[in-house]
Amino acid sequence: MRKSLVAVIGAVLLMLAFTPGPAQAASLTMLGADVSSLQRTLDLGGKYYTAAGAQADPYDILKGAGANYLRLRVWNNPASGYNNKAKVLQQAKAIKAKGLKLLVDFHYSDTWADPGKQYPPVAWGSHSLATLQTDVYNYTYDVCTALKAQGTTPDSVQIGNEINVGMLWPNGQVTNNNFAPLAGLLKQGYNATKACNGSTQVMIHTADADSDANARWFYDGIKAQGVTWDITALSYYCMWHGTLANLYNVIADVKSRYGKPVLVVETAYMYTTANADGQTNSIPGTTTCDGQPATKAGQGTEFTWIQNTARNAGAIGVFYWEPTWYAISGNGWDPANINGTGDGWDNMATFDATGRFNSAVKWAA
Repeated sequence: MRKSLVAVIGAVLLMLAFTPGPAQAASLTMLGADVSSLQRTLDLGGKYYTAAGAQADPYDILKGAGANYLRLRVWNNPASGYNNKAKVLQQAKAIKAKGLKLLVDFHYSDTWADPGKQYPPVAWGSHSLATLQTDVYNYTYDVCTALKAQGTTPDSVQIGNEINVGMLWPNGQVTNNNFAPLAGLLKQGYNATKACNGSTQVMIHTADADSDANARWFYDGIKAQGVTWDITALSYYCMWHGTLANLYNVIADVKSRYGKPVLVVETAYMYTTANADGQTNSIPGTTTCDGQPATKAGQGTEFTWIQNTARNAGAIGVFYWEPTWYAISGNGWDPANINGTGDGWDNMATFDATGRFNSAVKWAA
């Protein structure tokens, strides 16, 4: 009976720790946003407005809302010509000119890489694992040193994007619990980054905020193979990855288990159930979380709660994914058909269909 009472008390204390509310823990230092689609919108003539309706630079709007760190994905040779090395170099200049920090997200692909697909660049398609290790080193070093040469050295990089079961499939895929092939690739990415700039932080990113067991399986696996990293990065979308309580538990555990800072490097929430273009929304308006409606106020509150949960669990930051990607013709999701596809993220952006910012969204240390 006494053990049962202790267990109940423990559960209550844990619930209080992650319950959304005033922050109790140390400050978040990485207050971020992924703005990888932004350059295309600007090139198409898209405009951005403050919540009051005044046209303004989108970087200034995000910075004014509290963001201090922006993320850019890099694809090797995308058919769209966007999110490649040249465009990342261009956008990095604008980001650094605003006094913002830069995170570069290496997908090591010509298109989207995520838990369900990790396709190597076409140019690397026939390469052996040994050759891919060289490819990862050379490509990472090349992009990093090009950024450094123009005065926009990345403050951090990701070696892979949401690599739950590996990257550069099939050679770098984890099969039968064999992490050795993936570990060889990750080590090359780490070594290349440090050779470029020793103070650039290296993240290893999974979408394992839904499962502490899966997170342990992955990070235990690469650690056992001698992989070194600086920050443990997780994706968290409440409609896919569970409750705030679960997020708290995963963050707290991986921070303690690996002794490294933890970052929620992707999250977002809808502000409307409407669809602003012909592309079906990636997140339908029926999948709300935590009692928060699909409204601008609901979007702001949910983002605040995610930040509070991450902070209380001991994380160092939270990044909002693609807040600037409002629906504009020609900025589609498919790099192989960017003009012919639409934006499935328009109801998740923090700028509405007219380009006006949601003032309820704030990044808070």
